[in-house]
Amino acid sequence: MTHFVDLNADMGESFGAWTMGDDAALLEIVTSANVACGLHAGDWDVMAKTMQRAVAKGVGIGAHPGFPDLHGFGRQRMTLPLASLQNLVRYQVGAAQAMARAAGGTVRHLKLHGALANMASEDEAMATACYEAALSVAPEIIIMVLAGTAQQRAAQALSCPMACEIFADRAYNDDATLVDRSLPGAVIHDPAKAGQRMAQMVREGAILTESGKRIETRIDTICLHGDTPTAVSIAAEVRRALLENGVGLAQFPGAPL
Repeated sequence: MTHFVDLNADMGESFGAWTMGDDAALLEIVTSANVACGLHAGDWDVMAKTMQRAVAKGVGIGAHPGFPDLHGFGRQRMTLPLASLQNLVRYQVGAAQAMARAAGGTVRHLKLHGALANMASEDEAMATACYEAALSVAPEIIIMVLAGTAQQRAAQALSCPMACEIFADRAYNDDATLVDRSLPGAVIHDPAKAGQRMAQMVREGAILTESGKRIETRIDTICLHGDTPTAVSIAAEVRRALLENGVGLAQFPGAPL
């Protein structure tokens, strides 16, 4: 096998009596887990259970902070002063660290969620503020960035450990940002299509956009969303397609560029 790539999924997104996604099934497939920190989704019990399962499976744990937006699942854009945004990130990273330690694990990486991530992919100053906040709490944390965007530029400028991410189930704009979920075709539900396009992107070392543009990029990890009806089947097909194309699966090293 000539390439190795990490598979990550957002999880720990259930809340109280409401179940979101099949985390147990995803943890059989992925190598890294981005665990919601209780503000856009999840709660203290869900965090604890998810991290315990991740530790048992040897899956890398990541803090997945988002806006305080349970109603909108963290997908509604919010405007906060950068100092307050930094405290919001620190608050959630700290919660993740505590729950991971109690489960016998550690928080290995950070990945921004939803609208917070999308805004940071467009605004380098915002991305920098978020990453500096996380690093102030966890200096060794690996910053997972949306490849080819302002997130990557911010992490490169900070010279911090970094993992470049592409998405299995999302369509791309020509600037490497994700097509807005409100637009047709933004979310890919066909497992075969998702598997084929991920194998192609990893093989070519490039993001392929909806218009056909090819954006060369480092690819360390592939995101498999956990909250869609086809999440587990897409995850399984992506894993199968990668292995079939000679791509091995391993946690990302997180080295800076």
